Amino acid sequence: MVTIYLVEDEEHLNHLIKKYLEKEGYNVVSFFDGESAFQKVHDLPELWILDIMLPDIDGYQLIKAIKEYNPQTPVIFMSARNQELDRVVGLELGSDDYLSKPFLPRELVIRTNKLIERLYSNKEEHSADSQLEDYLVDRKQRTIFDDGQEIILTNKEFTLLLYFIENSNTVVSREQILEKVWGDNYFGSDRVVDDTIRRLRKKLARMNIETIYGFGYKLVGK
Repeated sequence: MVTIYLVEDEEHLNHLIKKYLEKEGYNVVSFFDGESAFQKVHDLPELWILDIMLPDIDGYQLIKAIKEYNPQTPVIFMSARNQELDRVVGLELGSDDYLSKPFLPRELVIRTNKLIERLYSNKEEHSADSQLEDYLVDRKQRTIFDDGQEIILTNKEFTLLLYFIENSNTVVSREQILEKVWGDNYFGSDRVVDDTIRRLRKKLARMNIETIYGFGYKLVGK
C-alpha cells in the first residue's frame, strides 16, 4: 500500500484530505505542524503533501530536509499565499506538483493518482533491473549504481532517465519529455529539460544522449 505523509495545520482540512485519500486506497499519516513532520523525514513515504504555511517549521524548510535526505522523494505543495511565487519557489526546491488553496479535495486525489502512477507504475515491475552503459538501473527502488556505488539522482532526473531508457534510440522532443516527465500541470520554460539533461550527462558520463538540434534528444544504445 502506498503511504502518504500529509502536513496541514488546519484540522478540518487535514481530516477532509485524509478521508478522501484513504477512500482512494492510500495509507495516510497526518501531521498538524512542521516540527512533528520534521522528525519523520527519514521514514521515506511514497509521497509527501505539504502545506507551506505552518505554525513552526514551514513547508519550505520541510522540503529542503526531505530532498536532502532523499532527492527522489516526491512532494506536492499546497498554499494560500502568493500563488505564483510559491509555485516557482516550490518547483525550484524540487516539488512535483502544486495546488493553490482553496481547491476541491477530489482535484488533489486526481493529481496524487497521476503522480503515483507516473512514478511507481506497475508496468516497470516486469523488469526491475536493466543495464545502461555498465550502469545498473534498479527501477523498483529508483536507484542507479556504477560499479556498486550509488549515483544520487533527483526524482526528475531518474524519471527522465527511465523515459530515455524506454525510448532508447528514438528521437523525443522537448514537448514530449515535458508531458511525460513533468506532467500536464507543469508551469514554466521547456529549458528545464535542457538543464536536467545537462545534469544527467554530468552524473552519467558514459551515457550517450545526443542532441537533435531544433527538436529534442535521443539516447543512443542501452
